[in-house]
Amino acid sequence: MLRFQSVTLRRGTRVLLHDINLTIQTGERWGIVGRNGSGKSSLLALVLGIRDPAGLHADTGEVQLAATLAMSHVAQETPAVDRSAIDYVIDGDTELRELEQQLAACNSTNDDTDDGKQQATLFGQLETIDGYTAPTRAARLMNGLGFSEAQLNSPVTRFSGGWRMRLNLAQALMCRSDILLLDEPTNHLDLDAVLWLQTWLQNYSGTVLLISHDRDFLDICVDHIALLSEQSVHAYTGNYSAYEKQHASRLEQQQSAHLKQQRTISHLHSYIDRFRAQATKAKQAQSRLKALARLEEIAPAHVDSPFEFTFLPPKQVPNPLLKLTDANLGYGSNTLLSNININLLPGDRIGLLGPNGAGKSTLIKALTGELELLTGSLAPAQALRIGYFAQHQLEQLHADDTPLVHLQRLNKQATEQELRSYLGGFGFNGEQALDPVGPFSGGEKARLVLALLIYQRPNLLLLDEPTNHLDLEMRHALTLALQGFEGALLVVSHDRHLLRTVCDQFMLVAEGSAQTYDGDLDDYAQWLSQHRRNASNTESTTPDKESKPGLDKRQQRQQDAERRQQLKPLRNQLNKCEKLLNSLQQELQQLEQQLADSTIYSAENKDQLKKILSQQTTLKQQHQQAETDWLTAAEALELAENTD
Repeated sequence: MLRFQSVTLRRGTRVLLHDINLTIQTGERWGIVGRNGSGKSSLLALVLGIRDPAGLHADTGEVQLAATLAMSHVAQETPAVDRSAIDYVIDGDTELRELEQQLAACNSTNDDTDDGKQQATLFGQLETIDGYTAPTRAARLMNGLGFSEAQLNSPVTRFSGGWRMRLNLAQALMCRSDILLLDEPTNHLDLDAVLWLQTWLQNYSGTVLLISHDRDFLDICVDHIALLSEQSVHAYTGNYSAYEKQHASRLEQQQSAHLKQQRTISHLHSYIDRFRAQATKAKQAQSRLKALARLEEIAPAHVDSPFEFTFLPPKQVPNPLLKLTDANLGYGSNTLLSNININLLPGDRIGLLGPNGAGKSTLIKALTGELELLTGSLAPAQALRIGYFAQHQLEQLHADDTPLVHLQRLNKQATEQELRSYLGGFGFNGEQALDPVGPFSGGEKARLVLALLIYQRPNLLLLDEPTNHLDLEMRHALTLALQGFEGALLVVSHDRHLLRTVCDQFMLVAEGSAQTYDGDLDDYAQWLSQHRRNASNTESTTPDKESKPGLDKRQQRQQDAERRQQLKPLRNQLNKCEKLLNSLQQELQQLEQQLADSTIYSAENKDQLKKILSQQTTLKQQHQQAETDWLTAAEALELAENTD
């Protein structure tokens, strides 16, 4: 239904696409991937140009699309209009608006007989297209994308740029289209809205062309991949994970690529060992190990990545790094979060989860000291060095200065070659390191901010949506670098792959509090769905379990207390297994320190060496059994908790 035949596209003197051929059938869902600048957005613009004489057209070749098919896309600009947000979203249903105009025209004429017949016909068409439910459908779309009830009737002019992009997305989804074009739709969304959007797309019956740098989002929403590389398009069947494996098999044939892949796999193996020694929760452990195994399988797909960097060890790692005690957070007289207690230690890797507007970014701002506490205390270590990433920092770059000048401000003693070599790891090669930052894309600015942050050797990272605007290759490089980071990490991100592979634990920010969350991201998706249902029904429930019908509050509390008592033996067993596991790990580490001493291998210490090796073998067996017991106990507790 959509066909590219021998298409060549130039931008100025640069050839983006050369003699490409691609056929997309009705109902297929295509993910468009490739490095920044490879022509992904231009490919979508070519499709839009079919219906727009003033749009982008191929230099040679032809793009064909059936004339009867309705097309929808997300506008990149939002007019500053005073009409309400919900009316702006309903404008996406162009057929509905046309019928409304025709009805209004009928009412303005004087021919009652003709008007009556025409109106009857129009009202019939209105019912056929489900026009009477348009406000309800628009409100559901807006609610899913994070708009509150109070915002539905607010004028468009009151919304910021990011929220206007959400309005544009809602308007595109409002259109009853046959083909939907989406160019990085998750860039301005939080995790909750991303989860909602992927569910909406799964239920969409039309054809999808999707550009995204969110691998989990691609995995769920597409069944074909088009890779744009070296002016060509390569088609793959399956989701993003399937594409990576197919793509990797081709790259593995290159010896130089294979050697780099082995270094990546070695890095991942060392990280797996580190995680297995520190895991405290079964579901997170299983999810994390599976994610790392998946990374090991697909790592070769990234061997040609232009990005390669690591975090240098912090100069000092104090313990604790930062402590927030009995804190109330908010703005003015409005308290958003109450009684918050956080003690960040070296090695902590925490992902913040929670509904839109619950206070995740507020919490991070409070930890940086950017937001003053309403009450409570913030105690940073004397040697604390915070690496803080937030989207507003992209605008704080000096537009007229180059990446090199930005880096020279941090270290005036470093040579230009040293700094340019460092910038090369973030994709600023050759003359680009000497170009002014002002014209840079959002992705390039984000890479530069990350480069500046990493260069300062922080011991605490506070990251608020660090992957916005970053392409898949840069996200992969950032994930690997974060896995090797020696300090503590607190991150808010809608990129589930990053959260799974970097975070050891989660914290749920919701309903005015921030508490440790024992589930994984799949559990959170279920919690969020229930939370939305509860909110729409204006019911007051606990975060994870709905109150039983027919019980008053006193009976509910009594039943919950009995439930906790029933689970207590299972929790005690899990704690016992966890303590034993940690104890055995410490003993193994002590033996490894003894074996690292070269004198133990001398002839006079032969008997001592045998004794240590024997102890090590015994402890490893005990450790393996203890880990099995720990997983069994955790699974038993999880099963009991999920049983009504």
